[in-house]
Amino acid sequence: MTERTRRDWLRVAGGVGVAGLAGCSALGGDSPTDGGDGSDFDGVDLPLDLDDRAQSPEGLTSQFRQGLRNHGHIDATIPETVEVEWAVPANRGDHTASKGSPMLTPTGDVLIADDTGRVQSIATDGTTNWSTSISDDDRGSHGTPAVADGTAYVGTYDGVVSAVSVADGEIEWQTEVGDAAAASPTYHEGRLYVAVEYATPSGTVVVMDAESGDVEWRDDRPTDHPHSTVAVDLERDRFLFGSNDGHVYAWSVSDRERAWTYDTGGDVKAPIAVSRGIAVVPSWAETVTAVDVADGTGLWEFETDGDVMCAPAVHDGAAYVGSHDGNVYALDLGTGEELWSTPTNGWVTGSVTATNEHVLAGSYDAHLYALDREDGSVTWSIEGRGDVTSAPLVTDDAIYYAERAPEDSDEAGMCYKLVAPE
Repeated sequence: MTERTRRDWLRVAGGVGVAGLAGCSALGGDSPTDGGDGSDFDGVDLPLDLDDRAQSPEGLTSQFRQGLRNHGHIDATIPETVEVEWAVPANRGDHTASKGSPMLTPTGDVLIADDTGRVQSIATDGTTNWSTSISDDDRGSHGTPAVADGTAYVGTYDGVVSAVSVADGEIEWQTEVGDAAAASPTYHEGRLYVAVEYATPSGTVVVMDAESGDVEWRDDRPTDHPHSTVAVDLERDRFLFGSNDGHVYAWSVSDRERAWTYDTGGDVKAPIAVSRGIAVVPSWAETVTAVDVADGTGLWEFETDGDVMCAPAVHDGAAYVGSHDGNVYALDLGTGEELWSTPTNGWVTGSVTATNEHVLAGSYDAHLYALDREDGSVTWSIEGRGDVTSAPLVTDDAIYYAERAPEDSDEAGMCYKLVAPE
């Protein structure tokens, strides 16, 4: 093991719609066209990754950040203007962490787990198909379901991971894994990789059997309250996550041995995005750091003017990430050089989503922004009523996103469907 320390719509190419969700995930990953044939970016040769779809198990529909590597890219084009078609109540709590994100099902419906402790299935017309309570913890769930073979998997703040039928909301199993399971599960070949928190400042990662809910393995060396969704890079035999102790921890997929750790110098609370062997790490050290997935070597570090608690999106040789300083940044993946930055009027702590031509990012100013990927200019923004902290989901005919409940208000935070004006 090596330890490194800090200092440095509506067209979907490839079919994100209902038809495209059969079998392996059409929500995709670092596709074979993501960077062409491994061409240089500012003089840095970036190896070409395999497609996440090729790595995903048969029957996988979708999961948080669009693939095993948490890359956050959706192969889609969004419209030049949008309007709200409907809004459905979701979050009601005031806990400050980012909330769960909408997730697509094979039927085209949307699942969302919220901080009330329920999972909802919402039809495309905004009606509720079913609603299932999976926890009575007052913080509910802040995670996003992973959907595979007709089952949705999600964790809650009471330390339980639940499996729920996508068809009717029936609970298939529930397993207590620790004191909190706030991160979104990552699904691969019948197993779930889940970050787990313990009551003392401590935590771990577990691997679970997705069919039975049994815990197959857990790391016996504690971390500090990991919230970060596990990223899996099969090509480099690694799975990794971040922790409140500022470290990134990596294990081998093949034998689950600890491979390396890297200290960013600040809490790592959001998912780490991986592309071409590079892990893009957001940190409360007010930095975004690139780390070599294979051996944990630090590659570059970019400084912002605030904490970074935003899940990056990576695509086509660039990383997109928000900061507490209110900006959304585009960074060269190979060098960390700033390509552009765009200010909002609030913290950007949710999960950025990259499409073919735009970057979607939510802000504490209650707006969702669509930014041009080339220069960061604002194509449109739309206002809700709460802090936007979810990852936007783009389908073949809509954009879905969720917000936190408005502060000092009895109103609920909503899940929105945006469409192009008729």
